[in-house]
Amino acid sequence: MTDAVIEEQAVATSELDAAAAAEAEYEKFVWDNLPRNFAGHFMHGMLGMTGFRLFNAPTFLPAYLGHISGGSPLIVGLGGFCQQVGAVVSPIVGAANIEHRKRVLPVSMLMGTMMRLGMLGISLAGWFLTGNLRLMLIVTLIFLFLMGFFQGAQGVAFQLLLAKVIPIKRRGILQSLRNVIGGLVAAALSFVAGRYIIQKNLFGNGYATTFFLAVILTSAGLTALALLMKEPEPPTVREKTSVLARMKDFPELIMADKSFKFFMLAQLLSSAARMAIPFFIGASAKLVTVDGNLQAGLTLAFLLADTLTNMGWGYMGDRFGFRTTFIGSVMLWIAATAVFIFARQLPSLHLPGYAIDLWFVHLHGAGMSGVVLWIFVSYIGLGSALSGQMMSSQTMVLEFGTREDMAMRLALTQTAQGITAAIGPLIGGVIVHQLGYSTMFSVSIAFLIMGLMILLTLVEEPRNRRKATV
Repeated sequence: MTDAVIEEQAVATSELDAAAAAEAEYEKFVWDNLPRNFAGHFMHGMLGMTGFRLFNAPTFLPAYLGHISGGSPLIVGLGGFCQQVGAVVSPIVGAANIEHRKRVLPVSMLMGTMMRLGMLGISLAGWFLTGNLRLMLIVTLIFLFLMGFFQGAQGVAFQLLLAKVIPIKRRGILQSLRNVIGGLVAAALSFVAGRYIIQKNLFGNGYATTFFLAVILTSAGLTALALLMKEPEPPTVREKTSVLARMKDFPELIMADKSFKFFMLAQLLSSAARMAIPFFIGASAKLVTVDGNLQAGLTLAFLLADTLTNMGWGYMGDRFGFRTTFIGSVMLWIAATAVFIFARQLPSLHLPGYAIDLWFVHLHGAGMSGVVLWIFVSYIGLGSALSGQMMSSQTMVLEFGTREDMAMRLALTQTAQGITAAIGPLIGGVIVHQLGYSTMFSVSIAFLIMGLMILLTLVEEPRNRRKATV
């Protein structure tokens, strides 16, 4: 062996040792700062999700759009389209602008702030444009688009931040804790908002007041993250490239991993099924009388179900992998939608007065009370299912591939979901207008069944593959 070869081997060994040392230092930083970073992400998620749940619950915003549009299902669908279409391109742009950075927090704060300004614009339009409903509607749709645009970019940034500072086996418990506490607060606030803010039209527009409350909560969460989080600098990052250049890598990112490819397809199908979500409250109005009291009750049921099952979803994900929770949540989603479709045909439910206090719901007669209670059952199932599906899909994507490509994988999946989530409500509104609610809900179930079959047969648990390589 020549001296030159020996020298090359020594250099290579030295470089490997240096890389290993850098990785070890990075891991040490993560674990040393885990308590404060865990607390920061908990406060951000707890307060942020409280506000976003209050804003995006399948009751208040769709009901508000229906109110200012004269009850048009097309406008309700258009609102969902505007919010989601903004998120179609922004994840890719956001990822291309952060994946080469060793520090992501400053960009995350900017995107989060801009998203909250969109929510604030919707609230202010509700207060100051009450004399011109057409203009109020136009401005609301514009701000929904802007909110969605920055939501897409901030989603990539904050998930990347979480992946940097929270070890893989702590992510489920973190998301569970913040969702449980935030969900309890959101459930209580949703009841207060429906009963005392919207029903009494507080400050001239109860919906605008509710949305402003959501702005305050989400802004407090963002501030807490900025004050608490200590971000590490990873040993390696990608070189800066243009957005178009990174988009050319998409086929390779998708096709290189068969399981990731089919995971994305299942994710897209479940996103397409969300076309039905904005129309649950409108369909409920076809079955029972819907006012602020009932909106309060249904939102409370939805958010409490989301909250109380979050810990279970998180524990299952940490223990068995998030493929398991993804499958379980989709199955529950199918069942909840089916219950809603057949609420009139199902046996009448009657709860004794001491079992649950439903004083805030107008139960008009035995038959109607049975329909109302089945609607509550469906909202409970829906809240739990959407909670599990969101946690599963967002966390599972972090476990595929390499760290250097994580930002773009997040952007790719969010963009693909954004396309289906944008088109879905618009198509849903057309289906409702032409064929009725039952047909639209049936289409949603069909998407879910297809996604479930793909998860069961074509998607591997990525954590098992990761263990096999360790």
